[in-house]
Amino acid sequence: MRGTYERWLVAILLALGFSRSHAQESQVTVPPLEKTQVVSPSDGHHQPVRYWAPQAGKQQPTPLLILLHTWGGDVNQKHDDWQAEAVQRGWLYIQPNFRGPNKRPEALGSKLARQDILDALDFMQREFNVDGSRVYLAGVSGGGHMTMLMAGHHPEKFSAASAWVGISDITEWYRFHLKNGKPDNYAQNILDSLGGPPGETSDRDADYRDRSPVNWLHRATDLPLDIAAGVFDGHKGSVPVSHSLAAFNVVAKANGTAIVNATEMTRLWEVGQQAEPPAIDCVDDAAFGRRVLLRRVSKHARVSIFQGGHEGLPNAACAWLAQQQRVTR
Repeated sequence: MRGTYERWLVAILLALGFSRSHAQESQVTVPPLEKTQVVSPSDGHHQPVRYWAPQAGKQQPTPLLILLHTWGGDVNQKHDDWQAEAVQRGWLYIQPNFRGPNKRPEALGSKLARQDILDALDFMQREFNVDGSRVYLAGVSGGGHMTMLMAGHHPEKFSAASAWVGISDITEWYRFHLKNGKPDNYAQNILDSLGGPPGETSDRDADYRDRSPVNWLHRATDLPLDIAAGVFDGHKGSVPVSHSLAAFNVVAKANGTAIVNATEMTRLWEVGQQAEPPAIDCVDDAAFGRRVLLRRVSKHARVSIFQGGHEGLPNAACAWLAQQQRVTR
């Protein structure tokens, strides 16, 4: 009976336009995660981490996927779909905490939070035989923000990074979440984390810049970087698609290659599609299982805007990550 139900579920999902890999994700049973603590050298903070390792993880060089929690999440957040991708590929897998939900100064992309992620990486490298040329970083929403921020601040630590519907500019995101001049929940989180709105003091503005990927991604030109967003995010979700496009444009400018222009960005935001997509955008990416509306590449970086909302596509992310190999330092 269970087999009949699963075949029926896959058939329905395929009919809705999902790829077979997406349709079958719900069938994967993931093993339980181990939990331990890692002491931060910055302030002695005991950071919880949850991880999984295949049997061969200590004996032979093994890829590592570091999956970052969302804006309001923490180490206990369930990411079975991402873990399933790692398990199926035989990768090591870890979820750091990096100071938990973004509503206090120690969180929201602070130097302490960034160090927590490096500490989680160090823990896996001490405990297991991590393949230093296949250290992968990924995250969705707040995790996408942190993925891009780590890519800018510490590009040498990762072989590749995949950021989904991430916030790239904290100042702009704060302004987006002012409703009739009053902060909504996300804007209030930013105020709680940074001590006030932007534009009041030079020190606070420097803190906003430090925690915003757009100010650091020019340093990530040698890092394979995958940026993606659903075109309806910001309308039916919390992060306008412009954040992903702006992040890509920083890398493209640093590379001296073409950016996504203002007209294209405006039309995607207002209409949800381009009037006459250029040939470079007409891609058929089976891993996405969705229509790709815009795909641009700048040397090692790419941006994809797909038919969807505020979401990540683990299969698409890990399929791309699996193709990347670069020695870390």
